[in-house]
Amino acid sequence: MLWGMQAPLFVRPPTEEERQALAAGLRSADAFTLRRSQIVLASARGERAPAIARTLGCSDQTVRNALRAFDARGVAALTEGSSRPHTTHPAFDADGADRLRALLHRSPRAFGHPTSIWTLELAAETAFADGITATRVSDETIRATLARLGLRWRRAKTWITSPDPAYAKKKSVATG
Repeated sequence: MLWGMQAPLFVRPPTEEERQALAAGLRSADAFTLRRSQIVLASARGERAPAIARTLGCSDQTVRNALRAFDARGVAALTEGSSRPHTTHPAFDADGADRLRALLHRSPRAFGHPTSIWTLELAAETAFADGITATRVSDETIRATLARLGLRWRRAKTWITSPDPAYAKKKSVATG
């Protein structure tokens, strides 16, 4: 065997019940189940991973993943699992969240922005530029971090005002 080359990967021989489930998978409307069934059955016939990948139009790694999953989990590997990560790491630790809150209590103009109203996007951009986050985070990350702090994000309102010096008096008379 040459250095660095691996032996071909083949699936373990399926049981009779597994063969029935694989045959049913070939008729599945779910593309994931169909593809996995095709891969496992081709390997059980003795076809190698690269040949299966070429035939099905997928990568060698997809084939190897399917074969290893079937060896480990049996027919449970024919249904797609969650693509959600097993663990997530918050973009803001406790100190970062407090720094974000302090940042939002200052005017965006203090950070060189041409507006006096914070938006989620502007907060994300400024948090990154100010070194609060290591990477540019999404608007949703800013909103979720504020929610974790017990704060609700509300869009800033712009109020109609008038240059008339008597505006406040007239408004109070009109609105009671």
